Amino acid sequence: MPRLRRCADLPAMIFQSPHPPITVPEQSFSDYLLGSLGDRRDRPAFIEGPSSRVVTYGQLRDQALAAARGLAGRGLGRGGVVAICSPNLPEYATAFIATGMAGGCSTTLNPLSTDDELVSQLKDSGARWLITVPPLLDRAQAVAARTGIEEVFVFGEAEGATAFADLIADGMKDGMRADAEPAGIGDPAEDLLTLPYSSGTTGVSKGVMLTHRNLVANIEQFSAVGLVDADDVVLAVLPFFHIYGMVVVMSGALRAGATVVTMPRFDLEEFLGAIQRYRATSLYLVPPIVLGLAKHPAVDGYDLSSVNWIMSGAAPLGEEIALACQERIGCRVFQGYGLTEASPVTHVCFGENVDVDKIATIGPTIPSTEMMIVDLESGEALGPGGEGEVWVRGPQVMKGYLGNPEATAATVDAEGWLHTGDVGRADEDGYVTIVDRAKELIKYKGYQVAPAELEDLLLAHPAVADVAVIPVADEEAGEIPKACVVRAGDVSGEEIMRYVAERVAPQKKIRAVEFLEEIPKSASGKILRRFLVARERAAAS
Repeated sequence: MPRLRRCADLPAMIFQSPHPPITVPEQSFSDYLLGSLGDRRDRPAFIEGPSSRVVTYGQLRDQALAAARGLAGRGLGRGGVVAICSPNLPEYATAFIATGMAGGCSTTLNPLSTDDELVSQLKDSGARWLITVPPLLDRAQAVAARTGIEEVFVFGEAEGATAFADLIADGMKDGMRADAEPAGIGDPAEDLLTLPYSSGTTGVSKGVMLTHRNLVANIEQFSAVGLVDADDVVLAVLPFFHIYGMVVVMSGALRAGATVVTMPRFDLEEFLGAIQRYRATSLYLVPPIVLGLAKHPAVDGYDLSSVNWIMSGAAPLGEEIALACQERIGCRVFQGYGLTEASPVTHVCFGENVDVDKIATIGPTIPSTEMMIVDLESGEALGPGGEGEVWVRGPQVMKGYLGNPEATAATVDAEGWLHTGDVGRADEDGYVTIVDRAKELIKYKGYQVAPAELEDLLLAHPAVADVAVIPVADEEAGEIPKACVVRAGDVSGEEIMRYVAERVAPQKKIRAVEFLEEIPKSASGKILRRFLVARERAAAS
């Protein structure tokens, strides 16, 4: 049972974590992960999935320190920013850790971003160095020419850029200048480690300032729940440029001493083959991949018996899909929750003793994290059963948005509460069910309709492969729910609407259907509803 207490300023209870509080180590990120290797030095830290190339913990630390010295020799120090634009590779972690060792901050770029989006992030972050891979070099050089990038590095080799391996070699040379030694950090609670940009699913992306202490605290928090240990093999299919892949998958596994198998991109059959080949034990996934595991016929052709559990995050996972995946794969399926602004984890539903009826929840808060559920209309903080915006508070909450004090103040209030923008409700045990994004609720004749609820319902239809529900302006109702459907079989729009109408209250009925080839999603698996809404508005004008 969660501990509850009255809030001094609000007539409601604050939900406390059921887990014992943690003490945050006052260390830099690199010291926390790799400061004391013990018997890990010769153990595999990374295996590159496609090639089976191994990087041991000892090699990772030595190469990261050398890269830090190489970067320091080029002028990187406290406050400097290095941009990384790459698929998942072992060297990604080396570069990320090295930048922090040198006192700098990484900003991680989505390789699928447009050139203008990359330029915007590079300019806003103030990045001076850019690390990429040969296939992306032409684009990297093009955007570098439009920004303040001073030097471009590549993992591997390519004409026109400095090989990252040469940077490491420079850092391993004897007799380097004294000013080439990594500056390190000052205050872990103040010095930035990474500057990811918020997903932009509801607006313009903003630089999220995360300190060494933010990430160290969060890893310590979710590690205390017992997700991964040194014997685990973690399959890293989620991109390291996203906060979920960066902190939970890459960094959390390294802290535990586990082995991380990197995949540069997601392909279902390659993913299934990697699980079988490397006997992966732990899968951190997003709902679209869980859906594939539950429904795709290719799954039956692979041995997935090594998998102990699946953790889904980044977007709500419906109960029917979670149960179907659990039954088919033969392991427990759990959910977690977080956001970039919280480094990212705030809630985890995990453990052998967790009842299966909690499968649709994100669990209670992790150690040293408080929560309130705040009514969207009145602003009143609610107790168990109440539905409202989820607010969280803890040492993992960001320092703020880069150069945007107004947005920071609108998201993190004076009492330190992070307003997540997500609507949820907590049960008597403190387990939270996410209903939807507050800004994505459809207002039908004054009723609030949650798109995620209708999406979960439609995903249970055998002829629906994927779906997004969006609001459409309506003169009489204000807004009506429209389903954008990717078909898995023969089905008509009328059948879709009838299927939903038979299962929901009248105000939640689907009033329009459009069939698409693909639902636009972010790299973390979130539906990019704003693109569908903008498309709808353009068609109506």
